Amino acid sequence: MSAPSGNPGPSAPPSYDEAVGINMNYPHPYPVPGLGQKPDGKGMNPPPHMGQPPPANNPITVQTVYVQHPVLFYDRPVQMCCPSCNQMIVTRLSYDAGALTWLSCGGLCLLGCVAGCCLIPFCIDALKDVDHTCPKCSALVGSYKRL
Repeated sequence: MSAPSGNPGPSAPPSYDEAVGINMNYPHPYPVPGLGQKPDGKGMNPPPHMGQPPPANNPITVQTVYVQHPVLFYDRPVQMCCPSCNQMIVTRLSYDAGALTWLSCGGLCLLGCVAGCCLIPFCIDALKDVDHTCPKCSALVGSYKRL
């Protein structure tokens, strides 16, 4: 029950380098700084730029662009900046006969209102299209079509 006398057992485990298989004579894949060199924290010093000119110190101009949200026009006045005169305005409304007005008139004619009652839709602003104009420069700013 004793160990065979031909091969004595190892007295100590192998070192880390021997166990991992690092050969001290094999060149390292990464450069190792010498005795007089200090690593820069990121490895060795990077190679100099070749073929690239140094960056020019050209001033950079910045242009600020203000984007105005699209304005939705309905049958109520809208507060906005007029694109013609660049003033803050509340639009002025004007009503014009549109497709809904004419269809209402034709529908009343088909129902037998031909003695002038078919013209009632032309008196009702709720059936007309709406144009929004600027009160300062009278430019047409937008419109709202019922149909």
